[in-house]
Amino acid sequence: MLLGQVAGKVWATKKAPRLTGQTFLTVRVGESLLVCADCVGAGEGETVLIASGGAARIAAGADVPVDAAIIGIIYP
Repeated sequence: MLLGQVAGKVWATKKAPRLTGQTFLTVRVGESLLVCADCVGAGEGETVLIASGGAARIAAGADVPVDAAIIGIIYP
């Protein structure tokens, strides 16, 4: 799992059918940006917990092809 800060939204004009209705956000993790499926309704600037790989697919739904998913919002 990773910690990151939401940087913004991702807008897609076309997606794979299984991604319909899924919200994606860019998340800054160190010097990198990740595109993550948003499973918890996170907002810009919030610190979030990210699952990757198989754990992300479970969080987003068994048939959703994602590699990173926001699974929690961290409050101080």
